[in-house]
Amino acid sequence: MAKSKKRILVFIKPKDTDDPVAGNFPLGTPKELCKELASFNTLPDGSQRSAVGTMVLHGPGYTVEYAQGHDTINQAMVVVYNTDFAWPVLQKICKATGWKMQDTDSGQIFG
Repeated sequence: MAKSKKRILVFIKPKDTDDPVAGNFPLGTPKELCKELASFNTLPDGSQRSAVGTMVLHGPGYTVEYAQGHDTINQAMVVVYNTDFAWPVLQKICKATGWKMQDTDSGQIFG
């Protein structure tokens, strides 16, 4: 099992995939986001979090982080630790939700 170099992506939901300046739709409320990702074995670790800060959800080979204290989530950071485990799940998430992933290094959008 090969461990990959850590890669940072961002979940977004573009208004127009052909026009990057068109902006993004929200991913949903924190509750909706957690419910959606739970179907892909991506869940909080059960530790107590403060009301202000970042929520971290753990999935196979990756984590998803989003800022707490907002009514809607516009984007969520995905930290990929193991591409072999993470990539198939992340692709399924994008296909099921209509979300895209943006690479923070290159700006490339895919998914």
